[in-house]
Amino acid sequence: MKYLIIGGHGKVALLTSTILAGGGHDVTSIIRNPDHSDDVTETGATPVVLDVETAARDDLAGAFSGHDAIIWAAGAGGGSPARTRAVDLEAAKWSMDAAKDAGVSRYVMVSYLGSRLDHGVPESDPFYTYAEAKAKADEYLRGSGLDYTILGPGRLTLDEPTGKITAVEQGEQTTSTDTSRGNVAHAIAAALKSPASNGRTIGFVDGDTPIEDVFA
Repeated sequence: MKYLIIGGHGKVALLTSTILAGGGHDVTSIIRNPDHSDDVTETGATPVVLDVETAARDDLAGAFSGHDAIIWAAGAGGGSPARTRAVDLEAAKWSMDAAKDAGVSRYVMVSYLGSRLDHGVPESDPFYTYAEAKAKADEYLRGSGLDYTILGPGRLTLDEPTGKITAVEQGEQTTSTDTSRGNVAHAIAAALKSPASNGRTIGFVDGDTPIEDVFA
């Protein structure tokens, strides 16, 4: 298969490209900084320098053309509310439109556990802009007509992946929200492999169920 990762130099993205390329797939990773090209190449992926925040829709569609699935793993990474909205909402929506333009129907979104329109984060909280952006981007994807999967991992850690997670329903409380970035990468690979994950929003944390079983 031919996969394209947006935000290709992020920790989750690099782990994902290593897994997918190691499985014999053709992986393209979109990055903003050309200095990150070598890191991407080391995973077995092909880097493409393109700033999704400023790229024209036609440029995105051109980069997406010929791929079997798009994986959104990008993010503004905090900072100004304006840039958070520009990347996590507007650029994300733009990428979904471009995927349709390019005829790529499969789209996997990396969101976060608890993302929803009624997130309850007060406007005075620094997290508010991100919560709003992700919730609106997720909702746009649900209405896009694309074959989507939205992944909602908990608090990301650098722990070694266990290959096991626990699915968390919306509003469900957990004793820990820790989620290995490696497990997120394996979840992306499992979602891509499983047609049963189409049209689903799956929240999860590190747990006891083999990842492929969650997506079966």
